[in-house]
Amino acid sequence: MKIALVHRKLDLNGGTERDLFRTAEGLRDLGHDVHLFCGEYGVSFPVGTSAHRVPVVPLGRTLRLWSFALFAPWLLRNIPCDVMVNFGRLLSQDVLRSGGGSHRAFLHKLGQSGGLWRRLWQWASPYHQSLLAMEKWQFKPGHYQGILAVSDEVKRELAATYAVPENQIMVIYNGVDHERFRPALRQEFRESVRRQWHIPPEALTVLFVGNGFRRKGLDRLLAVWDSPELKEVYLLVVGEDARRDRYAAWAERQAQARVVFTGRQTDVERYYGAADVVALPAVQEAFGNVVLEALASGLPVVVSRTVGAAEVLKGSLVNGIVINPKNPREIVTKLLSMLERSRDPDLQMEARKLGEEYSWKNHFLKLQFFLQRVVEQRRCESCF
Repeated sequence: MKIALVHRKLDLNGGTERDLFRTAEGLRDLGHDVHLFCGEYGVSFPVGTSAHRVPVVPLGRTLRLWSFALFAPWLLRNIPCDVMVNFGRLLSQDVLRSGGGSHRAFLHKLGQSGGLWRRLWQWASPYHQSLLAMEKWQFKPGHYQGILAVSDEVKRELAATYAVPENQIMVIYNGVDHERFRPALRQEFRESVRRQWHIPPEALTVLFVGNGFRRKGLDRLLAVWDSPELKEVYLLVVGEDARRDRYAAWAERQAQARVVFTGRQTDVERYYGAADVVALPAVQEAFGNVVLEALASGLPVVVSRTVGAAEVLKGSLVNGIVINPKNPREIVTKLLSMLERSRDPDLQMEARKLGEEYSWKNHFLKLQFFLQRVVEQRRCESCF
């Protein structure tokens, strides 16, 4: 198949952008002719694929959003493909990949946690209102042939928010690189990473990985870090946020030397080797690749019930699911429970075996099947 993958930007920083890059590689390796349509290329496109630059007005994010949505279809008409997969915001597409869930639901959840001023800002923001208008349009019947969701949570959300028929939504969980993320990271990097960030060798350590701290639930972790039960536990924060300096200053004022901010790290796998538990008590997270990365590394996780990847947890690992992440006491209890067993070889093996069930190879085979079905369905419709 000749496949078009469309998103405003290609790079390796954001989750959707990384998934776009991986998808281009995965479909290429299955023998397909992959064409990327992006307005900006922060990294070189994968070898063996074709890249096309969509013209974008470089004046503010709202104009960039609309200009990409208008110019991308024009470019696609000049380079026709068998199927087009949209990773972002277009007014119509063959397949819409919903890697972040509904933006309307996203704003609602952040508005609840951020209070009145957050909700007023969302209402007054031309950018967010533009995203809502585009989203409402692209989920209308006839503007898509199929929707790809990264979790059942996203599927339920889209069905509830936009009345999308559930039989038009295919759920395909993300995968994880089992070579990059593996239990042996503990032996390889635990000592060096802890020494670099002044974490005692035997101190229990919780790892938080993500960009966009509030949405990922870092506020909820910081709010409980002065609990007496956690007084000897370290929190290692890997990722970037526009307010990272403010977070770090707050932790310093609270004398939280046990909270370490590293910024974005390209070799993030080293930090899994230094940790005992990975925490993601997110306000909103459609999937959460860090959950699979933790499991593949032999680490238990503490995650909000609504994190998409929480759906894959089973056995004793379900004890890390936080039912009510607004309850600080429950977060503390779950952290202590998983930390207590984190160095148990049986739990580490259980986590690794579960992580091994999710590979990028299987993900792309399922995606290929879904795209072939969409193409065949369209061919059948054109016969009548």
